[in-house]
Amino acid sequence: MFSSFSSRSSALSMCLHRVAEMSLKTVGTALTRTILARGNGTPPVARSTKASRISTSCSLLADRQQGQSHERISGRPTGDAPSPSEPPHTRTAADKKRAPETVGAPGVPGVKRRSFTSDAAATDQRAYLWARYNDLKRLVHDLIPPGACKSLNAAAVYANNEVNLAEVDIYGFDYDYTLALYSDALNTMIYNTARRFLIEHFKYPEGIRKYDYIQNFATRGLHYDIQKGLLMKIDAFHYIEPGTVYRGLSPVPDDEVLQLYGGTFHVPLQQDSGFYGKGPKVKQFMDIFSIPEMTLLAVANDFFITNDIDYDPVHLFKDVSEAIGMVHLKGYMYKWVMQDLDNFILRGEETDAVLHQLVTHGKKLFLITNSPFSFVDKGMTHMVGKNWRDFFDVVIVQADKPHFFTDCIKPFRRLDDNGALRWEKITSLDKGQIYKQGNLFDFLRLTHWRGSKVLYFGDHLYSDLADLMLRHGWRTGAIVPELENETKVVSTDKYALNLTWLQALTGLMERLQMHRGTESKEVFQEWQREREELRVMTKNLFNPHFGSIFRTCHNPTYFSRRLSRFSDIYMTNLSSLLNYDQSYTFYPRRTPLQHEAPLWMDQLCTGCMKTPFLEDMSIIR
Repeated sequence: MFSSFSSRSSALSMCLHRVAEMSLKTVGTALTRTILARGNGTPPVARSTKASRISTSCSLLADRQQGQSHERISGRPTGDAPSPSEPPHTRTAADKKRAPETVGAPGVPGVKRRSFTSDAAATDQRAYLWARYNDLKRLVHDLIPPGACKSLNAAAVYANNEVNLAEVDIYGFDYDYTLALYSDALNTMIYNTARRFLIEHFKYPEGIRKYDYIQNFATRGLHYDIQKGLLMKIDAFHYIEPGTVYRGLSPVPDDEVLQLYGGTFHVPLQQDSGFYGKGPKVKQFMDIFSIPEMTLLAVANDFFITNDIDYDPVHLFKDVSEAIGMVHLKGYMYKWVMQDLDNFILRGEETDAVLHQLVTHGKKLFLITNSPFSFVDKGMTHMVGKNWRDFFDVVIVQADKPHFFTDCIKPFRRLDDNGALRWEKITSLDKGQIYKQGNLFDFLRLTHWRGSKVLYFGDHLYSDLADLMLRHGWRTGAIVPELENETKVVSTDKYALNLTWLQALTGLMERLQMHRGTESKEVFQEWQREREELRVMTKNLFNPHFGSIFRTCHNPTYFSRRLSRFSDIYMTNLSSLLNYDQSYTFYPRRTPLQHEAPLWMDQLCTGCMKTPFLEDMSIIR
């Protein structure tokens, strides 16, 4: 099959350049369908007009130019394999009219399929496999036009669930990292102050002071094994991603990780983080404010290990958590921000524009935050102006989320203009007033704002969004600032090429795994090594330690699964809403499940090579 395809590769390549202007959404369709059409002659289901034209034109060009020599494209070392432009067997003119081969493998006449799974194969397995490899690699390179991923937009709103903004009447907001976005300088200040508390208050060794804050070491969504002192990345199926486990600042070898977890990368549910990310043995760091905490844990562990000092990781975790908490409880963070608003608060004018747009269209707004009123007032005045409270129908500060959403104990208290508590009973939530604490049940009773007409935005998937979606049916929007960098990486040609070839190579290994001779096993071992190299290269494009916050090797991360579960829509920041009108409907992309066929181009991802060659797979059916 593929040797026949190889002889026409030059003509096919000329044709495939015609799709260079296609978006990456159509690349996977063209790639899969072209190979399928060449492989078994069976027309794919639901061909689009565009794809049909491509396939037809390719066929005509190939027929006209059969027999022409092909320029070799460099690939992996092939040893004694023929060049990729030559099939494993020399073609003759009679081959063009040869009857379909019913007993041979595709492109290998006269050899029964069963012989490919034994050492008795009559053909050169190594040559055959490397020819398939090189043909596929050339095809992938031809099908990825330069700049194919440039259409990704960090300012877009992404949908996990269908949301019609025309049905939303009430918009709610968290404050920190939702209405107010902070610069990275704040993380450095939090780290430095917590490190000082750890040394001066908890009497930790002075040597820890030598460790400066490490920008971009940790990422949000990581797990920390409290008893073992390990920082790691876990996927949606509770499996640790190999190569992402750190003890201090040093990676832990995969073999050692297996020993530590009983011969598996799996973390049992009872040990993993609970509903709010705080399990008995493992904690998940879901808050953006937790990045300095992860970094301080890593450097403290590293100091004890490198200096061969005995310590208990459980005590270290508790002390670092308290040191970080002191930064917030003692008001240091609030003081820094209020003293230098221009340095710490980003994109305030965009927050102002969002609020103006919503109010202009008659939407009701409310604010529920854990931050104190003086801090919120200073920041909102900086971003929106002295009359910022006029935008909001209800303002609640020091709400103590997530308990605000689950408990019905704490009553609302009103604050006067100076921030002092009033003593009267709250019977209504009035515009222009400031309320403290309270609970969601009283909030619903007093406002009658229920169900899907309410859309609430926050950055913390557990504390801000989970209960509102699961218990109360509100619409939820997640603010994910990391999207800006992630979309930049995904938009690069290097990422597109690496990922597409990784997917294609994986598909090739899946289709040809029935070749189990000695030479075949050696080829597969080399392919597997290249596959691992591609995985590492792709991971390092995002973060050299932990990779993307959304993906492990091929599965969604634990963070990504929670994001899709607890948010209807997600975006880099609130200003993304400015790109849509108030009657816009966000539709989630209906990506195919593993047992479904990709029937529409918009469903496809980069390098969709999942559909196997039917004749190859018939051997193992």
